[in-house]
Amino acid sequence: MGVKAKDWADFWNQPHSIYVNRRHLDVHYRDIAEHVRQLLPAGKPRVLDYGCGEAIHAGLVADSAAELVLCDAAPGVRDRLVQRFAGNTKIRVLAPDEVDRLPAQSFDFMFVNSVVQYVPPAQVGRLLGAWRRLLAPDGAIIIADIIPPHVGPLRDAVALARYAAKNQFLLAAMVGCVRTFFSAYRRARSDFGVATYTESEFLQRLATNGLVGVRLPFNLEHNPARMTFRVRLGRLPGEGTEALGTKLPSDGE
Repeated sequence: MGVKAKDWADFWNQPHSIYVNRRHLDVHYRDIAEHVRQLLPAGKPRVLDYGCGEAIHAGLVADSAAELVLCDAAPGVRDRLVQRFAGNTKIRVLAPDEVDRLPAQSFDFMFVNSVVQYVPPAQVGRLLGAWRRLLAPDGAIIIADIIPPHVGPLRDAVALARYAAKNQFLLAAMVGCVRTFFSAYRRARSDFGVATYTESEFLQRLATNGLVGVRLPFNLEHNPARMTFRVRLGRLPGEGTEALGTKLPSDGE
């Protein structure tokens, strides 16, 4: 059964069965890397993947970037990332507190996938503020896999089954769904909960923390019922536009 996790960061630092087999792990991270590459700005941007997980195909993103910083809260995950990308001079692996100490405007593009749901709502503002500080004036953040309140485990299971059928691991996914019912993940979800937001609630969270968001017409993860937002610098309450060093984008940009 393993040692009971103290919080979500501790859970992700322990062995778990979120990915039903090696193929699921591989196609998941390959799809994410390919999606991120398509969203990168022109040129060679400085990129942060915050809450990156195993990121086994991060090299695909690094190929299109000037540098790629992989950030994860779990020490065990970071150790594997350091070993995996030891030969790639474009990739650095940092803990969240190390990222917090980087200079302002360090990144042109930031990607945060399937992270916000594991952060207590009272702490989300601090994270958004930290990401805002690190973002270059014309940069963008993609915040993906936000869970709406009406999307529960059943919708997740159906989405996984469709993704598995498409990628030829359906039988493993069916077994995995049964295993998840009795797994440490289910216990952690019960103990720590997951944060959910309506579209308007999350946009308001962004605005309160000086960011402007637009919901994209797709989710970068396999569950289309969840939400992905493109986020740019906005104004904090009482802040003038001169503090940003750039004009504010409209929702259509």
